[in-house]
Amino acid sequence: MLDLTYETPKVKTIAGATGDWELVIGLEVHAQVATKAKLFSSASTQFGAEPNSNVAFVDAGMPGMLPVINEECVAYAVKTGLGLKAQINLNSAFDRKNYFYPDLPQGYQISQLYHPIVGTGEVLVEMNDGTARNVRIERIHLEQDAGKSIHDMDPAMSFVDLNRTGVALMEIVSFPDIRGPEEAAAYVVKLRQILRYLGTCDGNMQNGNLRADVNVSVCRPGDYEKFQASGDFGDLGTRCEIKNMNSMRFIQLAIDFEARRQIAIIEDGGKIVQETRLYDADKNETRSMRSKEEAHDYRYFPDPDLLPLEIEQAWVDDIAASLPELPDAKKARFIKDFGLSDYDASVLTADVDNAGFFESVAQGNDGKLAANWVINELFGRLKKDDKDISDSPISATRLGQIVALIKSDKISGKIAKDVFEIAYTSDRDPIEIVKTEGMEQVTDTGAIEAAVDAIIAANPDQVAKAKENPKLAGWFVGQVMKATGGKANPGAVNKLISEKLK
Repeated sequence: MLDLTYETPKVKTIAGATGDWELVIGLEVHAQVATKAKLFSSASTQFGAEPNSNVAFVDAGMPGMLPVINEECVAYAVKTGLGLKAQINLNSAFDRKNYFYPDLPQGYQISQLYHPIVGTGEVLVEMNDGTARNVRIERIHLEQDAGKSIHDMDPAMSFVDLNRTGVALMEIVSFPDIRGPEEAAAYVVKLRQILRYLGTCDGNMQNGNLRADVNVSVCRPGDYEKFQASGDFGDLGTRCEIKNMNSMRFIQLAIDFEARRQIAIIEDGGKIVQETRLYDADKNETRSMRSKEEAHDYRYFPDPDLLPLEIEQAWVDDIAASLPELPDAKKARFIKDFGLSDYDASVLTADVDNAGFFESVAQGNDGKLAANWVINELFGRLKKDDKDISDSPISATRLGQIVALIKSDKISGKIAKDVFEIAYTSDRDPIEIVKTEGMEQVTDTGAIEAAVDAIIAANPDQVAKAKENPKLAGWFVGQVMKATGGKANPGAVNKLISEKLK
């Protein structure tokens, strides 16, 4: 079972001229559904295709074209809801959100305002100091993405690429439970991690497949507790939304700037206007984009081309039965089954591919030793070479062989690093490397003792010093390892030297 006992993080406070202020943050995360076809058409969702090459007639808003729901998109939304321990609504419906923008050819977006497919859920967000915040999910709804306007290709004209138009998005809306910039970034990290484990979104923020709208407000200490008791948003400050954030670092910087901006305005006697803002990373500031529209401004109404969406509980149960092991459960299992520390388990389960690689290495091996080699040697080398685990030149099987060779005393840790380097750069089998390169560790105590005796006999002055200061015995260990080409068993060397210097 997962231990869900934890302390909550301290609330982020900012000192103003008239006293302290607290932050209140909620996020709307847009996650692109990882299907090959769009939400209401069979057009491809491939990233990087030629502009306007992945566009069906319905995506382009052609007259008489009717949307047809993609069942796989619905299944992925349900799967995501289940992964977030959320309520799945067997009855949901699509609405038209009406507004004009050049990259929205239909003149409306098909979304779910009144009856979303997923209801309330939760995400446990662990912080680096050992605290954790349980962030509640308000809803997840399916909607179409818009296209992309391009303004920097011509000095006099803008261009529109409709490839993204109609791509399925899951909008994951949190309650205002987040109380600081670091928590907000950690929440997005955890949400991205869960989505990648589920396989419902690839989490690629650089391509825009995962992006966040961040709602920020400030209030006086004690006001948030009033809100929790009453549920009245009037107890909190007016919020402003920062659109399309796709960097954890920028999320934190934008929140900090926006909170300080609001505090300065309030303390100067002004009022915060609810609006949508953009973050300028070059200037590290937010700027106004547009006044925040209310739901009635979009003239929502049920989409007349789509029947209400009804799904069966048996279908939901089948999806639930196929859920993979999720990050928190996998972390708990790694700690229990492999004896890992909380930190090592967190590092290894942070990414689903990393976790799978480690588990293959650890299969039938010493778990702690395997974790050490994956985290320190492999991850370190991959980072140096700017590679992902999927591009690792050494396979999990071969790294597992190195770990097994160390555990069986066939090679020392020092020799193992040489074996790793050869296997990493040449794609050779570690067992074959040890055999053909003559790298097998010397475990014959007679041979090791002969080397120890020779070093001691050749260095009487050093022997005298070591007898006065036992810490100097390490010098002899180094000399013996050097004399044996690093092949002597370090444990046997240390034991023999300790006995002979007494």
